[in-house]
Amino acid sequence: MMISRRSYLLPTIILLCITYALFSNLPPGAEPPNAHNHLYQQYATDPPPPKEGRTRWRKHVEQYPISDYIPLPTSATSPIPRIQYDFPRESWFARWGRVKRQRAVKKAFQHAWKGYKDNAWLEDELSPLTGGHRETFAGWAATLVDSLDTLVIMGLMDEFEEAVEAVEFIDFTTTNAIQINIFETNIRYLGGLLGAYDLTHGRYPVLLKKAVEIADMIYGSFDTRNRMPQSRWEWTRSAGGLKIEPGRNTILAELGSLNLEFTRLSQLTNDPKYFDAIQRITDFLEESQEKTNVPGMWPLMVNAKDLEFADPRFTIGGMADSTYEYLPKEHMLLGGQTSQYRKMYNSFMKALKSHLLFRPKTLDGRDILFAGNMRVSEPSNGKETLEPQWEHLKCYLGGTVGIGAKVFDRPEELSIARKLVDGCIWAYDVMPTGIMPEVLHLTVCKNRENCKLSKSARTGKTTSDGKKLPPGVADIPDAKYLLRPEAIESVFIMYRLTGDTLLQDAAWRMFQNIERMTRTSYGHAAISDVRDPESPQMDYMESFWLAETLKYFYLIFSEPDLVNLDKYVLNTEAHPFKRPTAASQ
Repeated sequence: MMISRRSYLLPTIILLCITYALFSNLPPGAEPPNAHNHLYQQYATDPPPPKEGRTRWRKHVEQYPISDYIPLPTSATSPIPRIQYDFPRESWFARWGRVKRQRAVKKAFQHAWKGYKDNAWLEDELSPLTGGHRETFAGWAATLVDSLDTLVIMGLMDEFEEAVEAVEFIDFTTTNAIQINIFETNIRYLGGLLGAYDLTHGRYPVLLKKAVEIADMIYGSFDTRNRMPQSRWEWTRSAGGLKIEPGRNTILAELGSLNLEFTRLSQLTNDPKYFDAIQRITDFLEESQEKTNVPGMWPLMVNAKDLEFADPRFTIGGMADSTYEYLPKEHMLLGGQTSQYRKMYNSFMKALKSHLLFRPKTLDGRDILFAGNMRVSEPSNGKETLEPQWEHLKCYLGGTVGIGAKVFDRPEELSIARKLVDGCIWAYDVMPTGIMPEVLHLTVCKNRENCKLSKSARTGKTTSDGKKLPPGVADIPDAKYLLRPEAIESVFIMYRLTGDTLLQDAAWRMFQNIERMTRTSYGHAAISDVRDPESPQMDYMESFWLAETLKYFYLIFSEPDLVNLDKYVLNTEAHPFKRPTAASQ
């Protein structure tokens, strides 16, 4: 039977009239259902109100100008070997299962992104329990910038373009912060802008424009007598034409983890000043690497003012981590055009294997590895103290050693990398929540031929607060989970290096447990105790949850050519930079 268009046009008009009558009489401040209660619609067309009365950064004459910049290297060296496994064509059933997992990760991201967009747009972080926001990294919309390339990777291009429009309005010339953390600004903001620019093949020039803007500001932190940066930069002094000094207690990672971002910016702009800035740090680290109390490594704290190392603590964990992570990665980004990073990595690995690696005792005696901390007094008395401490931050190490084994042609160390990755998976699996804590201590296996726990130790200890420790875990000083990415980072990298689908299964267990324990109405929240399946949540969702953790979970269930490791190198905040030369096949 034919139905005339008029016959259902009339009811439609009536419905529209009723809707208008209802919503045009809403009380002041009310919004119709599904209306977005956020600022992003306004800022898509109009800039935010100006921040009056603040000190602003402007380019100025340097106190200690450079007369001759160190250029990017151009000498040819041997090609970098291929990194990624040669994945076979997958079956339809394998693809169905993989895509199903991938979609679950994407839904988790969309949930958290909506919470940020609706409640904390252009702020640094969402408070996932209350729906508020926090200013943590100078107030420059850290979560927005940090998440740009994740939006691209997940195919959320409408959301990405909204975010790119908002980036234009971020004012990098001023902040409420008295000091600017150069490391965090570098990896999150500069890295986020460059990663999104590279991943979209330069189609959004505003991203490079804003990258230069933030880089030119923090470049001011290098204007010191020895050109070492003031890592917690007193930026208003520099803006006022006053001198600054690097710190006598500078965190190693904050000094040694600026390479990738500044190098990539020099590659994209052909301006050598950025590479010059970080190359002076690298030359200092290389020159001093064999002169510390643990030759091949640097202590936790550096006297960047006097270029000295007095700290007796050595670790590959927090406050040191990305300095070592960047050794093979900078080699990749430079296309292998210098042997400097190969030399530094070789020296580091010798020290790591000699001093810090250990095998723990477990129920089944499995062959896994961890890296402890070491306190070393003057080498003359030869006293070394190993602390069998492991932390979630250290889980990056398996991926780093795996990459190093490939790019520096050290195939015998791929097994070490796998044992480190398996150690992190084990630390997830043995916890009642299926999530690894922030810090734990392990039981060292001194006889590597037999690492099974004794019968008396197989029940696990009970702590003073009545919590039972998993067998093999000696203590858990910090039981929180802060939504960190390092474990899934290395699981992802090892999967891309080996093609072992058991790693995808481990990642899926990790994701399901994290999603279950951390999901809130507004996003995802850190939890206070991974030993408690009913752990309270914390009103805390750092930008790396969207920038790193969910990105790595998504990528491990993606087709292997998405962010191919032979084409991109990922910075310590998981931002992909294009490698300038193709890997050899």
